Amino acid sequence: MDRSPEPDADVPAVGAGLMTALFEAAGAGVYAVDAAGLVIACNPWAEQLLGYAPGTLIGVDAHRALHPPADDDSLMPTERPILTDIALGKRTSGDRAVLLRADGSALRVWWTAAPLPADMGYGQGAVVVFHDASAERERAERRADRYAHSETMREQAEYDLFEITWLSELTLAMVSTLNANEALQRLVRLLVPRLADTALIDLADGNTHHRNAGAHHAPDILPDPLDDSSPLPDHPAHAQALTRVLRGAGTQHLKALLATNAAATKVDLFTLVEAQEALIVPLRLRATTFGALTLTRAPASPPFNETDRALAEEVARRTALGLDNTRLHAAQADIAATLQHALLTDLPNVPGLDLAAHYLPAQRAAEVGGDWYDAFLLQDGDLALVVGDVTGHDIQAASRMSELRNMLRALAVDHPEEEPGQILRRLDTAQARLTLADSATAVLARLHPTPGGTWEATWSVAGHPPPLLITADGSATYLAGGHAMLLGLRPTAERPTARTHLPAGATLLLYTDGLVESRTQTFDNGMTRLRQHATTHRGLPLPRLVSELARDLGDTRDDITLIAARTPTHPGT
Repeated sequence: MDRSPEPDADVPAVGAGLMTALFEAAGAGVYAVDAAGLVIACNPWAEQLLGYAPGTLIGVDAHRALHPPADDDSLMPTERPILTDIALGKRTSGDRAVLLRADGSALRVWWTAAPLPADMGYGQGAVVVFHDASAERERAERRADRYAHSETMREQAEYDLFEITWLSELTLAMVSTLNANEALQRLVRLLVPRLADTALIDLADGNTHHRNAGAHHAPDILPDPLDDSSPLPDHPAHAQALTRVLRGAGTQHLKALLATNAAATKVDLFTLVEAQEALIVPLRLRATTFGALTLTRAPASPPFNETDRALAEEVARRTALGLDNTRLHAAQADIAATLQHALLTDLPNVPGLDLAAHYLPAQRAAEVGGDWYDAFLLQDGDLALVVGDVTGHDIQAASRMSELRNMLRALAVDHPEEEPGQILRRLDTAQARLTLADSATAVLARLHPTPGGTWEATWSVAGHPPPLLITADGSATYLAGGHAMLLGLRPTAERPTARTHLPAGATLLLYTDGLVESRTQTFDNGMTRLRQHATTHRGLPLPRLVSELARDLGDTRDDITLIAARTPTHPGT
């Protein structure tokens, strides 16, 4: 009994015209063959792809006309013939077949084939659907080209990133220190072997020059020292090129150096490093030539090209910027140090007291700035001692320090009846209104002689390390009273004054934080060391005591300032 579903009456039958339209517009070649392999039907796409005029593909023997001979090695290797599996009644497909066009040229195709229904009367016939694989191949080639291009771009981006990173390291080497010698030695170590086998830097010095730094890719090749005292002479061509550059010429490119120096009887520096080529690049910024960068390569290295030259000139430009920055900073620091030294007070002659002061500027010019000491007599014969430290380490700090120092002097002299705490309060109010300094610390002490020949001290501390009192019997005590916040925080706040008697032969020491505080020790450890050293060396003459304390205890990266007063051993004599 036939159980097949009845046709839906609402669904119209597919007409022959529609099937013909679909057959013709399939977008792929379609042809059918009978059991003998003769083409019995085809669509226009098949005729177009295979190069046959309309209607001429019908009746063609597909086995012979469309399939290349098995011994034709000039064509792409094919799978087994398309119709082989069809004969077995199988649906099959492939993507590497070759069909022959009417003109005998090969058409690479991917295809699908299926047997014709047996009831159609064509025996073991088949229908073949094929697509031109060359379009897909072109798309694949375009994808491959895009991938190759993206890989090239990626590699270029990685190279550019490496270049930028390397140049950043060079810049950091120049700006991370204000010591030109240290910066240049770091620089040449980064240049080899990345840009050259040997790197040398010569700095201009008036009408002459001196070698400041050098590096070679192999250790222990360059002489030590590398400066003008080196026994190795310079290569004549290099010496001439250096002279030209330092006189204003541009980059010099020397070639075939080993050949030109073959007859030399004495080994020079270029011969030692086997320099075949050299670039001598000016270290120049605007109209100032700071020196020259020399890069050499041996015969085993590739010669310098335009890219190398452009990179070397960029390195030289950055180096010149660093040298200019160092020069300007050093000049500013020299001005600050000169100003600060000019403001240091000549100590007054005070009967019955020994006075000594010591100022040690920071070894690094960048740290010179805001420390000061002062000593002056008041109207009633009392002695004012001051130590202070203005925030900052530059010419602005030195300038603010001078303003604050002069203001304190004026206030103390104008109000001799007031105690140190009152004077510091007036100073704080004045500096807040006149913006003399952002903040500062200070100690103001006032030494008063008594009728019996002894001395009394009053003092006030504004955020500063406390005074140290060292007695003749070997005790040392930090004077804890009279402390208040630093200047610049609360200008109207009251400031206390402390008082003590100074024993015979006692030393009162005022100092700045550079004596007790550093990056290598805590503040408390520094205070302990100061007390111990002061006790041990209390018998030294006062000028020697303050200088040795500064030398033995101070942090050379900061200013160190001390001022001390010593009472007589035998008062009244």
